[in-house]
Amino acid sequence: MLRLLVIAAVLSIVCRWIFGRWPWDFLRPPPTRGQSVFRARKLLGVSSDASHAQIIEAHKRLVRQVHPDMGGTSAQVHEANAARDTLIEHLPESEKPS
Repeated sequence: MLRLLVIAAVLSIVCRWIFGRWPWDFLRPPPTRGQSVFRARKLLGVSSDASHAQIIEAHKRLVRQVHPDMGGTSAQVHEANAARDTLIEHLPESEKPS
């Protein structure tokens, strides 16, 4: 029994090392578009009816906090940029700037 646990642990670590994901991560379904929009709104702290200007302002505010010069990481800045892009893509055509 202990041998099986050790083998499972080693295989899990090898999977993480090779693929960059734990074996149980492959069992989760990929995130849907709605989930990514929800996470982007939550990250930027804007409501579902936020305008283009509100999204841009929230993005600037967040980047000021997570910028590497202010103690954040470049990964956090990239995440903030992705959230901004996701929300802008999700805006209706009438609200997008021309």
